[in-house]
Amino acid sequence: MSAMFELASDFSPQGDQGQAIAKMVKSLQAGNGHQSVLGVTGSGKTFTMANIIKEVNKPTLIMSHNKTLAAQLYSEFKTFFPNNAVEYFVSYFDYYQPEAYIPASDTYIEKDSAVNDEIERLRLSTMGSLITREDVIVIASVSCIYGLGSPDDYKEMMLPVSVGMEIGRDEFLAKLVELLFERNDIAFQRGHFRVRGDVVEIRPAYLEDTAIRVEFFGDEVDRISEVTATSGSKRGDMEHYLFFPAKQFVSSGPKMKEAIKAIRKEMKETITAFEAEGKLIEAQRIRMRTEYDIEMMQEMGFCQGIENYSRHITGREKGARPYTLLDFFPEDYLLLVDESHATIPQVGGMFEGDKSRKTMLVNHGFRLPSALDNRPLRFNEFMEMTHQRVYVSATPGPFEMINSRPENKKFIPWSKGDMSANQAIKKIRKQIHPSPSSEPLEEFEVAKRGATLIAEQIIRPTGLLDPVLTLLPLEGQIDKTIELCHERIKNHERVLVTTLTKKTAEDLADYLEKVGLKARYLHADIDAIERVEILRALRAAEFDILIGINLLREGLDLPEVSLVCILDADKEGFLRNETSLVQTAGRAARHVHGECVLFCDTVTDSIQQLLDITQYRREMQIAYNEKHGIEPRSVVRSVQQSLQQYSEENSGGEAQIRVAEDEVTYNAMEVISELEEEMREAAGKLEFERAAHLRDQIEELQRREKERSEAQGKKQKVDYRDI
Repeated sequence: MSAMFELASDFSPQGDQGQAIAKMVKSLQAGNGHQSVLGVTGSGKTFTMANIIKEVNKPTLIMSHNKTLAAQLYSEFKTFFPNNAVEYFVSYFDYYQPEAYIPASDTYIEKDSAVNDEIERLRLSTMGSLITREDVIVIASVSCIYGLGSPDDYKEMMLPVSVGMEIGRDEFLAKLVELLFERNDIAFQRGHFRVRGDVVEIRPAYLEDTAIRVEFFGDEVDRISEVTATSGSKRGDMEHYLFFPAKQFVSSGPKMKEAIKAIRKEMKETITAFEAEGKLIEAQRIRMRTEYDIEMMQEMGFCQGIENYSRHITGREKGARPYTLLDFFPEDYLLLVDESHATIPQVGGMFEGDKSRKTMLVNHGFRLPSALDNRPLRFNEFMEMTHQRVYVSATPGPFEMINSRPENKKFIPWSKGDMSANQAIKKIRKQIHPSPSSEPLEEFEVAKRGATLIAEQIIRPTGLLDPVLTLLPLEGQIDKTIELCHERIKNHERVLVTTLTKKTAEDLADYLEKVGLKARYLHADIDAIERVEILRALRAAEFDILIGINLLREGLDLPEVSLVCILDADKEGFLRNETSLVQTAGRAARHVHGECVLFCDTVTDSIQQLLDITQYRREMQIAYNEKHGIEPRSVVRSVQQSLQQYSEENSGGEAQIRVAEDEVTYNAMEVISELEEEMREAAGKLEFERAAHLRDQIEELQRREKERSEAQGKKQKVDYRDI
C-alpha cells in the first residue's frame, strides 16, 4: 500500500520514543488486537501516536474522554498531517438536558439542547471524509459510540452533479430537499440553498464559508462554481461536485414510508398493551406523541427526537446494535485510545445509564419501546467493531494491562481482571528491564519472558526527571503551602494546589489573596473559554498560584509549574487514588525543579504506589541521562500573547491595560465589528485561547470608546456655557 499519511515535522523521535514506535508498529503489523504505550507526562505521547499512524498507514480513530483534550489533539494532528483529512467528532451540544421522567414527583423533563453549529459542521465533514477518502484521522469523544444514520443510506442519498449533466432545475431542487436542505433566499446559512432564476446556490452543511453555485441552461447543468458564501465572490470553476445530506439522520423516501408503517404498527401494539393493563393515561400519551412525530416526518422529513425511531428508519431488527460513526470506517482501521485509563471505563459505562433513563420513559408512555434501540454501543459491541487498538496513558488501568498480552486472543472485561494494574505493571517491568540501569531487551528476549505488548515511554526528550516527592503532615498544611509558594514565586515559578471540593478551592484562593499572594481557582463551573484564559494568565505570570480539584490532572501543559501541592492526600477516593495522584504529580514534570508535596498523616496504598512508580521512573531516567550525557532542562514553550498590552505608567507605577492602537486614528466601531467576527471565527475553530484574547481587546476598545464619548459630551457642555 502506498503511503497515505505524510507527517510534517522538523523533529525526529527522541529518548525512548523510537523504541515505543518500533514496538507498536511491529505489534500492529503482526495483527495483535491490544497494545499499550505507557508514556509518562511530557514524554511526547502525541508525537509517538503521529509516527505510529504514519508507519501503520491506516485510517485512524483517536478517542479522548473529553472535548477539551479532543480539541487539543485535533489542533496538534492538523499540524502534523496538513495534507490529510484530520476531522473532529464530538457531541454537538453546547447545552444538553436529556428527556426524562421522575415518577416520584410525576415530573416530565422535556429534551432541551443548544446545538453548536460549528461542531455539527465538523461532524458532517467527518462523515463525508470517511465515505470519500482513505487518508482520514478522526479525533472523537465517546460521542462516536452513539447512534447515527446508516452509512448505506447516507451514501445512497448523496447527489453527484457534473457539467453537462441532464437534470432540470426543479428536479435538482427536489433532490436537495430530499437531502434535507432548506430553501432560504434571505438568510443564506449552512444547510440552505437559494434560487435566482436558473442559478442555484447551495451552502453545504459541512463547509465553513463556501457555497456551490450551479447554473442551468434548460435541462442541463451549464456551470458549477465554488464561491465565498458571505460575499458571493467566485473562487473557481469545477467540473463536478458531490453533495452530502445536510443532516446526520437521513433516509430515502421509500424507506421512510416503510418506517412510518412500522412505527404505526408498534404504536398500536403499545397502546393495546397499556389499555390491557389499565394504563389509559399512558396509552393516550403515547398516541399523541407518536402521531405528532409521524405527521412531522411525513410533511418535513424530520421531527424532534427522530433518533428515537432510528431502528425503524434504518430497518434494524429489535435489539440490534445502532449504526454509529464506527460503521463509516473501513473494515481495517486503527484505534488509538488517548488517556485510556479514563476513556475505556467511560465507554463501558454509557449503555446502562442510557438504558435506565429510557426505560422509565417507555414504561410511562413517553416513548415507544423501540426508543431503547437508540442507544450507545455496549462495551462488547464496541470491542467487536474495533480490531486493532493502541491504549495510550501514563497510568493505564487493569483492562489495558491485562489485555495487552499476546496470549489473550479475546478481550477480558476491565472489571474482571486477574490482577490489579499496579501488579501487572510491576510484572511487566521485571520482564522488560531486569534492572533499572539496563536497556530494554531485544524483541526475541522479551518474547521468551512472556512480556505483554506494552511499550514504556519513560525517557523525556528534555532529560527531565519525574518530580521529587515530599510527604508532609496534615497539621498546618495551609501555612506550609504558603511558605512553599513564597519560595517558588521568588524564582519566578508557578504553583498548582489541589483540593477536594470547589468550595475549598474558592475559599483558599480568597485567603491566599488576603495574605499577599496572587491566586486564582479553576473548576467545572467556569466556562471553557474562561478556563483557557485562566491557564494562559498563569503561564504569563499574571498570577502565581492556581487552585483546583480534578481539572488539574490529564492534558494540562504548564511548563512554568515547578510545584504541585496535594492537600489531604491521604483521603483515599476518586480524587486521591493511584491514577489521580500520578496524573496530578505529573503536572510538575515539565520543570527542572519539579516537586510534588503530599500532605498526609498516613501513607495510603495509593500514595505508596505513587512512591514506587516515581522511584522506578527516576532511576531509569537518571541512568539514561548519565549514559548519554544529557543535562535535564525545563520545557520551553511560548505563551500566546493576549491582545492586551501592559505598560508601567510613570506616575503610578501600576500596570495599566491598553490596546495596541493608542491614537484615535481608526473607526472604533468598525474595529470592534471586525474583532467580533474574528472572535466568532476563532471560537468556531475551537481556538478558545485566541477567542478569549479577542474578547479582551473588544471589551477594552468598548470601554475606551465609552470614556471618549463621555469626555466629549462633558467638553461640549463646557463650551456651551462659555458661549
